[in-house]
Amino acid sequence: RDTTEEQGEAFGVNLIYSGNFFGCVQCGQYGTTRVQLGINPFQFCWNLKPKEQFDIPEAVLVYSQEGLGGMSAIFHRLYRKRVCRGKFRDQERPVLLNSWEGMYFALSEEKLLGLADEAVKAGIELLVMDDGWFRGRNSDTTSLGDWVEDKEKFPNGIQNLAKKVREKGLEFGIWFEPEMISYESELYKQHSDWVIKSHCYSPIQSRNQLVLDLSNPKVCEYLTEAISEILKDGNITYVKWDMNRHLTDLGSTFLDRESQGELSHRYVLGLYSILEQLTESFPDVLFEGCSSGGGRFDAGMLYYMPQTWTSDNTDAVCRLKIQHGTSLLFPAISMGAHVSAVPNHQVGRTTSLETRYLVAAAGNLGYELDLKKLSQGELEQIKKQIVQYKRLRRTVQFGEYYRLADPFTENQAAWNFVSEDGKQVIFSHVQILARSAYRIPTLRLRGLDPKAEYKNTETKEVFGGDELMYAGITIPRVRQDFSGTMIVFEKI
Repeated sequence: RDTTEEQGEAFGVNLIYSGNFFGCVQCGQYGTTRVQLGINPFQFCWNLKPKEQFDIPEAVLVYSQEGLGGMSAIFHRLYRKRVCRGKFRDQERPVLLNSWEGMYFALSEEKLLGLADEAVKAGIELLVMDDGWFRGRNSDTTSLGDWVEDKEKFPNGIQNLAKKVREKGLEFGIWFEPEMISYESELYKQHSDWVIKSHCYSPIQSRNQLVLDLSNPKVCEYLTEAISEILKDGNITYVKWDMNRHLTDLGSTFLDRESQGELSHRYVLGLYSILEQLTESFPDVLFEGCSSGGGRFDAGMLYYMPQTWTSDNTDAVCRLKIQHGTSLLFPAISMGAHVSAVPNHQVGRTTSLETRYLVAAAGNLGYELDLKKLSQGELEQIKKQIVQYKRLRRTVQFGEYYRLADPFTENQAAWNFVSEDGKQVIFSHVQILARSAYRIPTLRLRGLDPKAEYKNTETKEVFGGDELMYAGITIPRVRQDFSGTMIVFEKI
């Protein structure tokens, strides 16, 4: 109970699994503590025949005497270096521009090429075409499962668009939601039996969609082939893999009566089999996981996809809590974080471009807005942000991360990164609400060399490492909500 970020015993348990799980912590009659973590027993059973074995999901157990921060550091190193794999594990991740909040379903070749031109000017490295590119997809009521390009929007084809974007100097990415199906789709007309549903009643829709039965090898084969057909020419180098609803009405027309309780786990095994084939076949494609925002941010998916879209809520103030909480287990390089338009599309809040950038720069930076709707001053500011982030991203993505203030309990959030070689330090602070009278915060940095000196790269002031860690930085009083401060130090 006395454990803090910096001191005290901390135990961490996490499952490397992407399905239904159950976690339980109980105090025993003699004051002992029992922790259980595993597959959720609700609606689960497995018929284990003689001489068969069942492989359970692996659990990661972490112990630290250096508080929650020490626990997080172990998780971060383990997941970044030992669970993530492939060529992108050790590569700096690109700054991207996603079309979703800027265009939603109203995509076209002309619009995206225009967006690409603006992206190049801003210094962005990857253009991502989100939902709305496939046949008949003009709203969220139709077409999931029909992974064929919409010829009305893209008369020259997706591959031609991707090639043109890459000729401009950008990589090209695409959105899928492969595990889902719409009533209004060719796939449903042909294979209504591929849907997870109870035989007792009509299946419940969520976001106007149903879930495909990945326990069925034919469904897995179809999805693997459909996605491979889009990726095969090599012009697409990034995939955002979405899943916008969870499983309900657990029932499978593929499994027999005695095996229905195996559906939820076999679904995960089917998903992993698809991802195993796709990541092996397309090692040069960066896959990013996404599930109703961050609903499937887990170590099982990190094995196939080295980063995850942290949340569909792009509001900078909400993101302070979201990213703080996520960082307990997962490293910054696994977190997708975007600067979006204001008023924010999820909560209606208006925050400065500077603060939106500061929060998004604590992960893999992206932008999710229509650059053509911004003022010249805002575009110039974004260019400067991207230039700075490219100087800092090695430290953000591969350095050590320290939480300095808790937005769940304080009127502020703060953190700092220290580069692998210890030469660069990034300190960030956000004041949530302005107040008339309050104790001016002093933040003590962590992870520095107490015997070294550090120079503020902007003001050129020099501080001792011991001073920054034990006396700290005083944040000046600011009469403004949602104000942010970033200071970069170089070790002398």
